[in-house]
Amino acid sequence: MDPHVDQPPSESTPLFREHPRSFETNRFVYPVVSRRSGGVSIGVNLNPDKVCNFDCIYCQVDRVSTSETKFVGREQLLAELDHMLSLVTTGELFAHPRFRDTPVTLRRLNDIAFSGDGEPTTYRDFDEIVSACADVKRRHALDAVKMVLITNASMFHRPAVERGLAILDANQGEIWAKLEAGTDEYYYLIERTTIPFRRILDNISAAARVRPLVIQSLFMRVAGSPPSPAELSAFCDRLNEITAAGGKLSLVQIYTVARRPAESNVTPLSNADVDEIVELVRSKTGLTTRRYYGGL
Repeated sequence: MDPHVDQPPSESTPLFREHPRSFETNRFVYPVVSRRSGGVSIGVNLNPDKVCNFDCIYCQVDRVSTSETKFVGREQLLAELDHMLSLVTTGELFAHPRFRDTPVTLRRLNDIAFSGDGEPTTYRDFDEIVSACADVKRRHALDAVKMVLITNASMFHRPAVERGLAILDANQGEIWAKLEAGTDEYYYLIERTTIPFRRILDNISAAARVRPLVIQSLFMRVAGSPPSPAELSAFCDRLNEITAAGGKLSLVQIYTVARRPAESNVTPLSNADVDEIVELVRSKTGLTTRRYYGGL
């Protein structure tokens, strides 16, 4: 699927609504059929302790129940990734009850994604684990398969993360950086973090000057209200500031809540709401966009 074509996929299938970060006895590697990847995405969870430096009001991670594992076992993670790549590429995965209804068009391996139960770039040896996973992918002769980093961009300034981003660049890497606000006020309302909004913007700008980034932007209703026109206008201003500073943005993903969020006062936007934001971003920034509707 060409990511630069704005063609909303169907969200009716339960495959898109159920993204458990577990599979059989695995602790760190799990498969999902991803609406945003348009195929199978193999998740790598570098935060099994469920600790995150953001506390997003729409987060779907269950932070109430206790995690089974608090530390990443690197050898086990790499063994799980090796086995999962075999399951997907041989088609054996689609005999599993959770995946047997996967449409033929989605039975393609799109990427290995560093995501999981927290911010993956907070993992101390981020560069080393990215390099080791790239080696596993290479052993399977999967050079065309992407390596996606799904991130809040809060740690891009750390040397180990900068090295990790460079390793991704050399291995079909794609960085999906979260940006969901235009103002400090809305940023702190949605993300509930102590990390300054300015750091996120500066990190995204710096990384986007080195390679094109994908921006991922989830908008929602909070206590029944969508983001205000002023907030959305400010969001477009922040995107324009990044590109004016020399940053390259290959795509802006605009989507809404598709799975049960952390807070009960968070609900999805309507399809028309999503469409309006997409048209606003296109008209004010000229950037390529892709829309994804809600599914609750």
